[in-house]
Amino acid sequence: MSDMSQTNPRKVCVLGAGIIGICSALWLQREGFDVTIIDPNPPGSGSSFGNAGGFSPASVVPMSMPGVLRHVPGYLTDPQSPLVIRWSYLPRLAPWLWRFVQSGKRERVEEQAKALRSLLSPVFDCLTPLVKQAEAEHLIRREGMLYVYRSEQSLEGDSLGWDLRRRNGIAFERLSGRQISEFDPSLSGEFQEAILVPGNGHMVDPQDLVRHLAQAAQRAGAQMVVAYARGFEFADGKLTGVRVDGRVIPADAAVVACGAYSKHFTDSLGERIPLDTERGYHVLLKTPEATPRVPVLDAERKFVATPMRAGLRIAGIVEFAGLKRPPDMRITSRLLDNARAMFPALREDYPDSEVGKWMGFRPSIPDSLPVIGRARDCQDIVYAFGHGHVGMCGGPMTGKLVAELLADRPTSIDLTPFHPGRF
Repeated sequence: MSDMSQTNPRKVCVLGAGIIGICSALWLQREGFDVTIIDPNPPGSGSSFGNAGGFSPASVVPMSMPGVLRHVPGYLTDPQSPLVIRWSYLPRLAPWLWRFVQSGKRERVEEQAKALRSLLSPVFDCLTPLVKQAEAEHLIRREGMLYVYRSEQSLEGDSLGWDLRRRNGIAFERLSGRQISEFDPSLSGEFQEAILVPGNGHMVDPQDLVRHLAQAAQRAGAQMVVAYARGFEFADGKLTGVRVDGRVIPADAAVVACGAYSKHFTDSLGERIPLDTERGYHVLLKTPEATPRVPVLDAERKFVATPMRAGLRIAGIVEFAGLKRPPDMRITSRLLDNARAMFPALREDYPDSEVGKWMGFRPSIPDSLPVIGRARDCQDIVYAFGHGHVGMCGGPMTGKLVAELLADRPTSIDLTPFHPGRF
């Protein structure tokens, strides 16, 4: 730790106890800061609980790619579509969607992939010291990930994405026909092509990992405040505290890491950042008849099957409906159907007690890049949100960047692509 820890450590409030907030807290402690974590819910109980569980340095391909509009009509009419839009939400979503489509231009996609590579590729270097501190090595697997396709034509349709990965240093191996069943006999024979990415990994219990990391932060002196953060207190343009229910917590600096709920704070600071939520779903088969060797991503139906400690998690779906609309658990039937198509050994019917169902809020920015940087009008506040589908993988490096910013040190990577003012 720096000499700061031996004198008068600055007080930092971290808003949010998901993977981004907790990694930020741990890295801030390593810089000597006195950390308070504020969240009304237990650590890792939001998106960090229900995600697909992947550490994917290969996820450098932006969500919006050239020609994305061509696929939307098919998605909206396909009963097994990975995309759901609640039409009543469309007027509010329209500006976000316009930015999303604009972000899919070829030259912008190249820049976004390069930026994502810088954020995601150091995941294990940044995570390993935190995991060791938390004694959570048993929750991490580094065995790769398999992307599967039903035809050579489908694989060729993803050629730009794989070219982007190759140019950004991602190593992968193509498997065809019998090679796929030899690698994983549990998979359906309908998959004719596959790409194995050995550098990817996963966790067997995402929430438990975040819980372990949070406990490590607390053992190192972090305070955990179970409350809603309501806003900030200032004096002479400097942050002095964070308002929570009924009181103010003194703070010299703050980190906004509230995922899809971060917009409340950016709006209050007068910044219009295009943050929305891609609502995601999962089903968990507690006693599956088949379990994949490594996480498997169906590249056409856009879902991931991950072997976890509690069973087989099938995660996917992008639903645009905002933060307030209740979940539509009928959507999970799509995921179950997809799982049965991927793993023929799975049963047709499971009792409710054997199937866990969940919906959560992915914090999403139209250009697929999170917002990492200082607030426009208050240098004491740092934003760290909007990681979309790569929060677990991007969290460790984001936490390190947050700590470097508040310690006034050069950052490990160029933060220009992630700057809050880019919009």
